[in-house]
Amino acid sequence: MLPHPARAFQRARAGSHITGRLSAPLCEARPVADLSDRRATRDAARLPHSLRTAAVWLAPALLTLVVTGTGLTGAQLWRDELATWSAATRSVGDLFRLAGTIDAATGPYYLLMHGWVALAGDSVAALRLPSALAMTGAAALTAVLGRRLVGARTGLLAGLLFALLPGTSRYAQEARPYALATLFAVLATLLLVEALRRPGWARWAGYAVALAALGLTHLIALTLLAAHAVAVLAGTGADPAGGPGRRRWWWLAAVAPALVLVAPLVLVARGQRGRQLEWVDLVRPVDLVTLPGGVAQSTAVGGLLVGLAALGAARLGRRALLPGCAVVLPVLLLFAAGLVVPLWVPRYLVFVVPFACLLAGAALAAVPLPGALAVLVLAGLLGLPDQAALRRTHEWPRSARIDYRGAADVIAAGQRPGDAVVYSPRHSWLFLDLGVEYRLRDRTPRDALLVEGPARRGDLWAAECDRPAECLAGVPRVWLVVSGRRTDPVAAVTGAKGAALRDGFTVRQVWQRPGLTVALLTR
Repeated sequence: MLPHPARAFQRARAGSHITGRLSAPLCEARPVADLSDRRATRDAARLPHSLRTAAVWLAPALLTLVVTGTGLTGAQLWRDELATWSAATRSVGDLFRLAGTIDAATGPYYLLMHGWVALAGDSVAALRLPSALAMTGAAALTAVLGRRLVGARTGLLAGLLFALLPGTSRYAQEARPYALATLFAVLATLLLVEALRRPGWARWAGYAVALAALGLTHLIALTLLAAHAVAVLAGTGADPAGGPGRRRWWWLAAVAPALVLVAPLVLVARGQRGRQLEWVDLVRPVDLVTLPGGVAQSTAVGGLLVGLAALGAARLGRRALLPGCAVVLPVLLLFAAGLVVPLWVPRYLVFVVPFACLLAGAALAAVPLPGALAVLVLAGLLGLPDQAALRRTHEWPRSARIDYRGAADVIAAGQRPGDAVVYSPRHSWLFLDLGVEYRLRDRTPRDALLVEGPARRGDLWAAECDRPAECLAGVPRVWLVVSGRRTDPVAAVTGAKGAALRDGFTVRQVWQRPGLTVALLTR
């Protein structure tokens, strides 16, 4: 007896279903990172969706805030931060005058800090807090970007790794624009991904604003546009209904106003390059080798990050295109430019670190969670010596510490009414005068050789009188602050200033502090 046609169909379908279930793993090889992220999603499925989503970015943000906030005021303001303090405490008019003379590229950041200082003050903690908050935001957005591109576990591990890097703490604890540039780099990339997935004028407008903020914060960070262009051309994560031609036009329409806004800043900054980067050498091939340790502020941790990022890129395949290009293309572009123009400074590339962490997070997501956490602990332990060192001094090399606070305390303890202070060298990136003035404020002895302050000059350095002997006439005692550890500090002062000090004064006492020397001179 032949089977009923309906029963035969049901049996055949059931057999096909069973065979399909048995053969699917053999026929469809899925990336290990995908499987791990899917396991993480199933494990967390019992939690409310909003809590699961928040946990991905909240844990890295909180860890970053704790790590970077620890020892926030441990290191003294170093020379670059003293320049920030000097600029931020000027009037808006003086800030525009400064931008026209030197440091135009940092002008928007100075303007931002001017408003911040008016609200929060100019203590060490207040000056550094915006950077700490920016790095906290960058960690959170790195996790969100990782979740968008790969999966929740990848995003979480990427954000946690970013929080543990010594470089994250270093630039979160510095009153300079690099932390903000890192934040805007990740934000702009995340908004690009969203705009490609769900095109709309509001998302593209948000992307344009983030790009403008990125360029105004750090001009070199606009090299990230090369990676964004590759992503747009390749259609990374794009909505197929949008069409490649339309997508490219939307991207160009978003990029154009950002570049127009930044263009005047580029033109002014280009003319100041000679003064601003006179200390930078042309790049060498070995600089590429030392870059990971430079941006991570630890050779060991930088090497670990590169290794993990390479593994993650291999596992992600085509999905590594955007984060991979966001790491590689800015580095290569700055290296190529640095062969001709002295521009290569490792900290200028800090903004690529979150994307390296994203690739590393994909590698960590491919192993069981205990193993991934063990690698994070290892990264934290490897970075501990550098974490401790950067909280003692921001100078580089760290052995070249400059103790502005110690010099100022010596003067404060021994000064009398009528005393004067003299600095040598005056026109250098050490900013000896700013370091002492930041500590002493209104208690700083009269600057006997000063004829025009930095704010009036529209510069970072003051102008001194041409006839030092006449300017020092009638001064009973001089506090001399010179760079380096000197047994005879007056001998280190050159020109007419040195002659006036040698002819008119006698050294009474010398105090040596790290990186500088203070001497009391009397008639």
